[in-house]
Amino acid sequence: MLYAVLKTLHLLAIIVWIGGMVFAHFFLRPALPAFEPAVRVRLMHAVLGRFFGAVLAAIAITLLSGLWMIGNVAKQVAQAGSQFSMPLEWTVMATLGIVMMLIFGHIRFVLYQRLSRAAQAADWSAGAAVLAQIRTWVAVNLGLGVLIVLVTLLGVPR
Repeated sequence: MLYAVLKTLHLLAIIVWIGGMVFAHFFLRPALPAFEPAVRVRLMHAVLGRFFGAVLAAIAITLLSGLWMIGNVAKQVAQAGSQFSMPLEWTVMATLGIVMMLIFGHIRFVLYQRLSRAAQAADWSAGAAVLAQIRTWVAVNLGLGVLIVLVTLLGVPR
């Protein structure tokens, strides 16, 4: 029962993270040119601040639940007298998930701080430049997230 609850939380956290990136990248950002630069930068700063808080929670849930599930399976295999060998799909998922978390750390703790400074200084061109960098890294993370989902669902060709 606990495994099912943690797996559900794990999946919901991933849905929030990937779904938020899809929304921001494909729906929110393309709608922004209708607004003045000051509004665009302030709006994205406010939206990203809220979203990044949710992503931090999603990362914590994903990391803790994933580690617990892997550890639980390894423990069960060991108790059955076998040696645990993590499936390749799990290894790919965990490795790329860590890469995504590191990229997010760069976005949140470096680029978003630059965006905050640009918004506070009313430097709209600097804000736009930082938003372009954020957009690039979000696209990379979105691609990695989709790849993880595909590998997890379809497997790795052998």
